[in-house]
Order: sequence, then structure tokens, then C-alpha cells
Amino acid sequence: MVSLLMMLMMLGIAAIVVLAVAVVVLKVALKVVFFPLKLVLLPLKLLLLPILAVVVFVKVVLLFSVGIVVMAVLVPIFILIGLIAAPFLLLAAVVH
Repeated sequence: MVSLLMMLMMLGIAAIVVLAVAVVVLKVALKVVFFPLKLVLLPLKLLLLPILAVVVFVKVVLLFSVGIVVMAVLVPIFILIGLIAAPFLLLAAVVH
């Protein structure tokens, strides 16, 4: 009974080792297969990288300029609201 248990445990450990080796071999094989594909696509990536940089730069500049325009519109409105509200705030402070 004990030897059967030891044999099953050794078989389980051997199966785990074989499975781990198979996974490692598969991973290495996939790296070997995809490496030439990466080398073929590298010039395309290098051509598209400056275009992507320009697109991101234009997006940041556009968002910044929109924020500046919104602030340029809102600041005079807030000043006008403050000028209109100031007498009422002073009156409320005196009455209270």
C-alpha cells in the first residue's frame, strides 16, 4: 500500500515536471516564431512613432488652449457677479 502511494506521488511529480517543461518549451517556441515578425514590423513602428507624438502634442495644446479660453470667459463673469453681490453682502453684514 505504501509503495503504491509512493509510486502515485512520483507519477504526479513527474507529470508536473513534464507539464512545466512543456510550458517552457512552448513559450520559447512562441518567442522564436514571433521574433522575425517583430523585426519586420519595427520600421513601421518607427515610422508611426513621430506621427503619434505630433497627434498627442496637438491634443495637449488644444486642451490647454480651450482651458485658457474658458478661463478668459469665466473670470470677467465672476468679477461682474462679485460687483453685483458686494452691496448685498455688505448690507447683510450690517443688518446681522
